[in-house]
Amino acid sequence: MEQLKLPIALVVAMVLQISGGVWWVSQQAQTIANLEATVSEMSSRMAIEENVNMKRDVEQLKKEVENIWEMENSVSMMVTEQIRVKARISVLEKELQFFERDHNRLTQHPME
Repeated sequence: MEQLKLPIALVVAMVLQISGGVWWVSQQAQTIANLEATVSEMSSRMAIEENVNMKRDVEQLKKEVENIWEMENSVSMMVTEQIRVKARISVLEKELQFFERDHNRLTQHPME
């Protein structure tokens, strides 16, 4: 063992390699920590944006449903009016039938 001589360049190269490895590992750890913080921040931002978007979508759907109810009420009113008009027409048709019957009876038998 006494005869073992290591060149100084070899020792310096090994120390530099080990130091470089330690530095590289610490850089990787720092990069990972930064990425974890970024992911956490993005997750929070995405959750907030999703909540805001969901509230906006709910408001929009609420307005659409209200519009549908207004349209349904309008259609219902039109159908009700149509039924009323048809009932009037039916009454008029019956009255015309009576008038025709009376007119036909008078024209066929004027003396009776």
